[in-house]
Amino acid sequence: MDPSIEVTSLFSNQSTESCGGETRVENLVFGGYYILVFLLALNGNSLALWIFSRQRGSSTPANVFLLHLAVADLSYVVILPLRATYHLTGGHWPFGEVPCRLAGYLFYVNMYASLYFLACVAGDRYLAVVHAVRSLKVRRARYAHVASFALWLLVTVSMAPLLVSRQTSEVDGATVCLQLYREKASRRALVSLAVAFTPPFLATLSCYLLIIHSLRRGSRLEPALKLKALRTIGLVLLIYVVCFLPYHASRATYILGYGHPGVSCQARRGLMLGNRLTSSLTCLNGALDPLVYLFGAEKFRGSLHKLFSRNAAGTSGATTGELKGTHESSVSAKTEI
Repeated sequence: MDPSIEVTSLFSNQSTESCGGETRVENLVFGGYYILVFLLALNGNSLALWIFSRQRGSSTPANVFLLHLAVADLSYVVILPLRATYHLTGGHWPFGEVPCRLAGYLFYVNMYASLYFLACVAGDRYLAVVHAVRSLKVRRARYAHVASFALWLLVTVSMAPLLVSRQTSEVDGATVCLQLYREKASRRALVSLAVAFTPPFLATLSCYLLIIHSLRRGSRLEPALKLKALRTIGLVLLIYVVCFLPYHASRATYILGYGHPGVSCQARRGLMLGNRLTSSLTCLNGALDPLVYLFGAEKFRGSLHKLFSRNAAGTSGATTGELKGTHESSVSAKTEI
């Protein structure tokens, strides 16, 4: 599953270095971007994890998968400041070998864990919408936890080689972390990309197409549940299109084109820039996933509404009657989803 087990510096000579190095403007933009994503993703996923942890008694399979998705996002969010520092120091990695290995490892673990957990959410939505009655025995929280831990085992073991291979190199007197956009452009990595990305993508797309087909034929679901299913479909597909599909398309293009002898320096720089841009987009899924929790997890929106309603009531010194009204609106929000 690991798309970059073979890692080496792409900057073995001065010509290649001048083609692929980051400019000052690029470093400032990327550094600020990673700080912004860090703040959004940290707050959104921390809040989601707190809410999910308080709903253990009424957990559904979708909630379980989204809980594990939040854990995956937080495991990567914590190293985004390291990426920001790398850019803000002009493309220099000051943290040493082990943090570089960990940064690359968590990057791929988060990306592919997110892909597979989103696929699990799609599968659960498919069973809930298309086979609502027949799937009741299968759609249980404990089965979802078993599947989630199996996926964690698969992803973490598959990415383990990144933790034992050297990931830093010296370029022009600066230390670079090879996992930050400088992976080796090998055909082996191309095969790994296809194997890691294609199954969850096709599974997710198939489930959602079948759901849409079922809804168009006339499902017996209530209108509110239909709307919830369509919202979840739209958000998950948006995350795929914005965060994951561009990276894998760009990596495939980069692998096929970078080492070709006829490629100019300008073209190589374009490939490197595309690699950096799409790599940064994968991090955006941590900031977008809380929207999936908001529209796709049962009782999540009601719990969130109740939490903020209580805070507003406390700060404004609301009366007992006002608090009762807030509670009733919270219950209404719960029944809506």
